[in-house]
Amino acid sequence: MNIAIIGLGLMGGSFALDVKSVIPDSKIYGIDSSDLNLKEALNLGLIDQAISYDNLFNMDLILVSVPVSQSLSVIPMVLDKINENSLVFDVGSTKESICETLKNHHKRSNFLAAHPMAGTEFSGPKAAHKGLYLGKTNILCEFDKTDDKLKKFALDVFDKLNMKVIYMDPKSHDVHVAYVSHLSHVSSFMLGKTVIEKEKNEKNIFDLAGSGFESTVRLAKSLPETWTPIFLQNKKNLVLAIDEYVSNLNNLKDIIKNNDADKLSSILNDTNRIKDILSNKLENEK
Repeated sequence: MNIAIIGLGLMGGSFALDVKSVIPDSKIYGIDSSDLNLKEALNLGLIDQAISYDNLFNMDLILVSVPVSQSLSVIPMVLDKINENSLVFDVGSTKESICETLKNHHKRSNFLAAHPMAGTEFSGPKAAHKGLYLGKTNILCEFDKTDDKLKKFALDVFDKLNMKVIYMDPKSHDVHVAYVSHLSHVSSFMLGKTVIEKEKNEKNIFDLAGSGFESTVRLAKSLPETWTPIFLQNKKNLVLAIDEYVSNLNNLKDIIKNNDADKLSSILNDTNRIKDILSNKLENEK
């Protein structure tokens, strides 16, 4: 199988490693706007060969893993260059914009809008690692618009990766990820910003920071070039999520200010149920 990966960072590079482990006879080709990324991907063995967009006609499977703002121009261009039996899919964190962009493309049926719920705060080819995709949830949008043979092909690849497939319309997808993914990054970035600004006056504040702080701001180490377009592309849903989050913070602030121990304990106990929800999720993914 000839597989091309466009964008050789964490998601693209990790897919190369995982797909090679489950489809050993595949040959992985790479495209990246950065010559350094291409060189690193080759040196790390993520790809077998660097190619240009003009070589995409010979590919069976093409993964597009670029910032969501770039995908709006990259994916239509890719579809223009493929053969009729090629499958193109993306791993972008927003789906409504790309589905709207491609709705009238003459090769729309060759495209599958996908969002594997996987990732880390690290970026670049060196961040790629085996197992990132294995066993993860994979959200597919507008699955009915993909060619029937290519649907089967895609599901076969995802099955080999042991991925759990969920079907969702693009609008619902973007609403849900605004809360469970994008808001988490907003919160992490803003906590980091708040502490950094405080540290300007209190130089020892980071000496006092423990594992709780480190785990909470982990996502703030994510690549701004990735998350700036995600926030802006999903701004309608994200603004609503931030409004609700701020409302809860203000409510908590008032409870603490009023020294209302009973109400504070009640809120913390109710929210503590998240550990059971996440534990059940982990069990279901095993």
